[in-house]
Amino acid sequence: MCGIMGYIGRREALPILLDGLRRLEYRGYDSAGVAVLGNGHIEVRKTAGKLSRLEEVAGLAHLGGTVGIGHTRWATHGVPTDANAHPHADCTGHVVVIHNGIIENFFALKEQLAARGHVFRSDTDTEVLAHLIEDELTGGAGAAAGNGSGPRVLLEDAVRSAVGQARGAYAIVVMSSDQPDRIVAVRQISPLIIGLGEGETLLASDIPALLTHTRDVLVIEDGEMAVLTPAGATLQRLDGSAVRKAPIRVTWNAEMAEKGGHPHFMIKEIHEQPQALQDTMMGRLDTEGQVELDGVRYTTAQARELTQVWITACGTAFHAGLVGRWYLEHWARIPVEPELASELRYRDPLLAVGTLGVAISQSGETADTLAAVREMRSRGARILAVTNVVGSTLARDADDVLYIRAGPEIAVASSKAYLTMLVGLQLLALDLALRRGTITGGAAAAIIQEMKMLPAKAAEVLRREDEMRLLAERLAGHEHVFFIGRGLDYAAAMEGSLKLKEISYVHSEALAAGELKHGTLALITRGTPVFALVTQRHVYEKTLSNIQEVKARGGEVIALAYENDAEIARHADVVVRIPATADALAPALAIIPLQLFAYHVARVRGNDIDQPRNLAKSVTVE
Repeated sequence: MCGIMGYIGRREALPILLDGLRRLEYRGYDSAGVAVLGNGHIEVRKTAGKLSRLEEVAGLAHLGGTVGIGHTRWATHGVPTDANAHPHADCTGHVVVIHNGIIENFFALKEQLAARGHVFRSDTDTEVLAHLIEDELTGGAGAAAGNGSGPRVLLEDAVRSAVGQARGAYAIVVMSSDQPDRIVAVRQISPLIIGLGEGETLLASDIPALLTHTRDVLVIEDGEMAVLTPAGATLQRLDGSAVRKAPIRVTWNAEMAEKGGHPHFMIKEIHEQPQALQDTMMGRLDTEGQVELDGVRYTTAQARELTQVWITACGTAFHAGLVGRWYLEHWARIPVEPELASELRYRDPLLAVGTLGVAISQSGETADTLAAVREMRSRGARILAVTNVVGSTLARDADDVLYIRAGPEIAVASSKAYLTMLVGLQLLALDLALRRGTITGGAAAAIIQEMKMLPAKAAEVLRREDEMRLLAERLAGHEHVFFIGRGLDYAAAMEGSLKLKEISYVHSEALAAGELKHGTLALITRGTPVFALVTQRHVYEKTLSNIQEVKARGGEVIALAYENDAEIARHADVVVRIPATADALAPALAIIPLQLFAYHVARVRGNDIDQPRNLAKSVTVE
């Protein structure tokens, strides 16, 4: 989730850009840059690292001008380097672009542009936009002839034509030295907000960057373009039709604004999950049953030669791996051995020839996971990383990398990273299955169709948050809570239990439902809350029998089931509903109510939700 800032008005742009970008630092970033337009010329300064480094090394004192754009980048294409930092310019330096999101077809566009003589200076998808706009401004002669040839083309028309060639989810902001009276912005899913001042107009990816200058904002919606001038902003659809909307007055304080109006980062990130799911799948699936994984380089022959997969991770990432085991075994028909990274490195593992080691880590810096990777590699395994951070140690050490594209996650307790790990593992298993011939194109297409409905169904679950809030408020006083399930329900129950203990400090255990009678049933007393996940149809009746065991000991059963399950209400005290989906995909929806329950229990108990005691976001020591 990159930070975007823009300014056009009567004041010096640079201090305003830097102040806005600092107020967006909470979003996380790995590089920063600014472009300022003054005296008919654009000056660009950018660097890998933090804003403080940009200020130290980039000679910002000499950047004067009243028009500018700035950016903090969270890498998705190209590792964090000075060259890959934004803004990006065209061949002439007359056009600069900043961008948040993903251009799905940038490889094809880059090849076409290079064939026309355009020279690329970075590995990013963003740079193709600058060159596309250059071509539109010059009638296709930009790389060879430079700007200024032919009749004048308005910047907004050039941008409209350029984005018409790009596929993906993005927000882009464009500035041209040949048209210094405007900044052009387009939103296609990624957020953009306009700030309206006196004789000045601002632009940002989030409201906190605007609040010291104005509280009157316009929200650019998907498929809209904005043309900013010192006098204000005009909006239109990408088809050219006008858009008229009244400004919104922001009443949030700065701290609330950083969290999108939510009281904590964790609940903000829980609500970002539908978008995160969509971002993870973006450009990687089609409805005909095909999977395309950028960064995954194994060949079809290598996929067919695999004899086993080892999955290693810690904490939440390991719970995602347990779900991934099911996908790999059932779809790709490969034996899978999941092992905690802290255990694998000391167990003298038996890795056969043809082993793929799948290492999962949000940060890509988890010490135990990195050590487990070294252990697997020393025994001949090919390493595939599932991670969120481009250029992380894990990404650099792996043969293949599958980025989950969750964006920065600030709260210590993971939410959206878990969901995107699940989808990443679905993508991996489908790709391997198709290459190995263990699934038909039709079956893959059916799974993909269900996957593409997950973002909308996740949003539907979130609309029922009040139900979980009320349940949490009633049960927050309990000191022991249990979670049970079978198969994939058990894997999801483990993550639900972890979320509760992490932030509420309530003792919680997750159990395979069939194991209750082997000891833990002794802990179930009258009124003990027991969450029973009941989404796996092939073990449905078995799980109902386990629910009856709990009921017979006086436990309170909170069942989590599909909305079309009419039977479950006869067996449970409370039923939490989720939209029906393929059973294999159910963990991605089932976990959301459990995240909400954990959050609201912690809220009622007055805990520090974003930074729970004794825990850290990235565990970089053994």
